Amino acid sequence: QVQLVESGGGSVQAGGSLRLSCVVSGYTYIDYCYGWFRQAPGKEREVVATIYASTSSTTYADSVKGRFTISRDKGKAMLYLQMTGLNPDDTAMYYCATKVRAAISRCGGGYLPDDYDYRGQGTQVTVSS
Repeated sequence: QVQLVESGGGSVQAGGSLRLSCVVSGYTYIDYCYGWFRQAPGKEREVVATIYASTSSTTYADSVKGRFTISRDKGKAMLYLQMTGLNPDDTAMYYCATKVRAAISRCGGGYLPDDYDYRGQGTQVTVSS
């Protein structure tokens, strides 16, 4: 069983930055795929960034590439999403999630939000223009 708790959301103006954090507790394995996905009202959920546990390889959705950075502090059991250059289209509830026994080839965008086995309760990000 894995528990995830997000924090760090808030309201910012366009162009601003936020860093989301996610505490990961419970037993984890090296073949875990960690991801951040978001859901805005009236829109489908979107996986914005992933990181594979054993290799730390990362991938990003085109919509956030160059602006968001996913990272993991294994020692502190933390997952982060650094967000810069925020715009109103980034307004959404953000969730951290993990997929167990993940294939590295699929961690980079091959898993849909529903494929993840565990997720947190979410943290709201609101960007005003």
